[in-house]
Amino acid sequence: MPLTPQELKKALISAGFEIYRTAGEDVILADRARENLILDSGVRVRAAEPLQVRLVMGIRRAAYPSEDEAALFERVRALAAPLLAQGFGEVATGVAPVTDPSDPQITLDTFYEVVFAKDEPGVEGALPALRLALSVAKTAESRH
Repeated sequence: MPLTPQELKKALISAGFEIYRTAGEDVILADRARENLILDSGVRVRAAEPLQVRLVMGIRRAAYPSEDEAALFERVRALAAPLLAQGFGEVATGVAPVTDPSDPQITLDTFYEVVFAKDEPGVEGALPALRLALSVAKTAESRH
């Protein structure tokens, strides 16, 4: 029987991870930017059978304005090479516009995101994958 998101959250805290929040079946790990600021790391664990470690990585178009969409996705995939070498697989891609908070009709930038995932049999087995994902997450940008 799979863990509930609350049980998974408690197990991850016991293992030394900080939690940003829980969203549905996903427990989202935190990235501590400063002593008084935590952010969404892009790393999440889905409470399912088996557990699924996921990482959402992205690149802003503004950082590479002359490159096309395919090249931007390839840049993200290149950053994820350590994940792929450890059994993660690509499960989704997405394009997410960043709109102006005062005028949603204006797009300020666009994120090109790739989601990587790896199934793990339990919390103990997921810990190395979570540590790797947190490490790799720091090489890309998060829009979260």
